[in-house]
Amino acid sequence: MTATGPAGETVLTQPVSTVRVGKGYLAALGFAQFGLFVALLAPVFVSMQLKAQQLAPDSPETLIGQVLPIGALGALIANPLIGALSDRTRTRWGRRRPYLVGGVVLLTVALALVAFSPDQLSLTLAWLLAQVAANAVLATLIASFADNVPEFQRGRASSIIALAQNVAILAGLYLAVFLVGNLPVLFVLPGVLAVVLVIVYAIVARDDLPEYELKKFTFVNLVSSFWTNPFKNPDFGLAWWSRFLITLGTFMFTTYRLLYMQDHLGIEDVAEATAAVAFGVLLYTIALLVSAAVSGWLSDRTGRRKVFVAGSTLVFAVGLVMLAHAETVTGFYVAEIVMGFAYGIYAAVDTALVVDVLPNADRPGKDLGVINIANALPQSLAPALALLLLGVGSADNQNYVLMLWGAGLVTVIGAVAIVPIKKVR
Repeated sequence: MTATGPAGETVLTQPVSTVRVGKGYLAALGFAQFGLFVALLAPVFVSMQLKAQQLAPDSPETLIGQVLPIGALGALIANPLIGALSDRTRTRWGRRRPYLVGGVVLLTVALALVAFSPDQLSLTLAWLLAQVAANAVLATLIASFADNVPEFQRGRASSIIALAQNVAILAGLYLAVFLVGNLPVLFVLPGVLAVVLVIVYAIVARDDLPEYELKKFTFVNLVSSFWTNPFKNPDFGLAWWSRFLITLGTFMFTTYRLLYMQDHLGIEDVAEATAAVAFGVLLYTIALLVSAAVSGWLSDRTGRRKVFVAGSTLVFAVGLVMLAHAETVTGFYVAEIVMGFAYGIYAAVDTALVVDVLPNADRPGKDLGVINIANALPQSLAPALALLLLGVGSADNQNYVLMLWGAGLVTVIGAVAIVPIKKVR
């Protein structure tokens, strides 16, 4: 079904796909997400903290708090811009594939530059390039998901994305355990894996070119890539704010997870602390696998999204507060299980909820790029905000109790933002 939009533009009024996707597509989607996030998030959660201790052994927290936000700003710009450009792209290879393949190759080159950076400036520039490239891939991968997956399968497919992403984090951590003394391989190997898996997805996924006529490309169109009117699309706006706040609260802790283990729980040996973090994330991931596998399917069966997203976010906040008061590694492990179970439910359903409230289901790249600002911007703000709270009453930036309580409060507000959404139940 079609209608005539502004300037005579043909606009689809139904989701792009109503055709069930098969197991091959879902497997390729999961593996592509896995490869991308091994390459992107392993540095955020572990590798960059090891690099920071190498370049600034006296104050690695400060270096992280200065480098990661710059990279996240690159993600903030690249994600919506590339998403919108992919909507407009018309090539013999499709509209998403050029960005998927080109972006993942550039990401691997950037990770090699990160690994061999001799100082903070070169590290910052290399990480900025890595974030731009990775978010070019992410924007088009999620837009391709929206292109291919019909509404009645989005919960299940969203679960697969969540499982792949978090298994990737676990894989990155265990790579760090085995390669803690070889940073170049630790950074570059995940990039090579991402190249292979994303290319496989680019081959498997349908990438049909839409038939509607494009508006003339103008500066106004370019600027609009970063904006979707929340007053005209209130459900979309609420989903954006919820994603922003939940991501902010999450990254306030995960950015400093290894340093939390060393400073708050007193495990000074880097290898021992890395192994403890890796085991904690293993427990987190096992809990996540259980909850994500069930919740996405249950959300599709019941037709409900909000109760899963809001409820799980509240439980995640409880886990953050538990971390604030953990005095032993065992306490850390228990909190990781609680957070993993909660985040599995959240991640399995939230992507489906977001796609369900998109203003233009036929052109998802632009609006999903705007949503992904809510993923990228908190990564820029979280290290600095967490560092600010860590420094309250602590000359050596180790007030983890206040920082984790702050992160918990932020996620609670994110849960509340879900409640007024009307388009989905």
